[in-house]
Amino acid sequence: MPAPFDLPFVQRAVVEIVLLAVGSGILGTWIVLRGLSFYAHAVGTAAFPGLVLADGLGFSPLLGALATAGLVAIGVTAIAARGRAEYDSATALVLVGALAAGVILASDVFHSQASVERMLFGSLLVIGSTDQVVAAAVGVAVLLAGALLGRRWLAAGFDRDSARALGARSALPDFVLLALVAACAVAALDAIGALLSTALLVVPAATTRLVVDRLRPWQAATVALVLVEGVAGLWISVEVNAPPGATIAVVGGAVFAATALARGAHLRLGTATS
Repeated sequence: MPAPFDLPFVQRAVVEIVLLAVGSGILGTWIVLRGLSFYAHAVGTAAFPGLVLADGLGFSPLLGALATAGLVAIGVTAIAARGRAEYDSATALVLVGALAAGVILASDVFHSQASVERMLFGSLLVIGSTDQVVAAAVGVAVLLAGALLGRRWLAAGFDRDSARALGARSALPDFVLLALVAACAVAALDAIGALLSTALLVVPAATTRLVVDRLRPWQAATVALVLVEGVAGLWISVEVNAPPGATIAVVGGAVFAATALARGAHLRLGTATS
């Protein structure tokens, strides 16, 4: 193996990236299509009180984050289903409450510091087998749910009101989608952190959307891009001794910016020649 991929902890990190690429790549297309980018970012951040509780009471941070993210998904679905708010507004309401609870718990009850900070910012180079199992399970769940509910998600993505008028009135498909996004964000906590989860869940899908206009090729391209950006960011981080999560986020942002500029230049050239 070429350096630094001959190191065991780097190899484990690559396996984690491969596993996360499946779930986050496919879900990312649904997130962009359904306008859930803010929710995808917020649900990982809203897991903060669960991380504080796990640190203070001595149980698994992953379990605390999953429980909190599940409650966030339920809350957002319940508020949005009543028709009083769209997903962004519902997400903001739930996020504020979760962050307020987390701050109170961290400062006044448990006085949490180091372990919570690691979950907020991630540490891809200390990935364990449990993280890989969770990432694999989320990937399988995303594949199964997409096969069963993809048409419902697609119809609602183009016109939510028309989809309801055609009989898709149940809130269950939307809840499943929100729950999967929450689970994927939590699965990425140890790798890239709650505050940078959009580097896997949103940015690659937004990038490939600029050049692909069909769903299946879009999903395949996004999975591939998550994998390439993740491995490239990991390699750069080890070479320059930088945080892996932040490096992957920078690589993703740079690729998006370059793609957007290239697409804009292509469109301007096409307009000028026509």
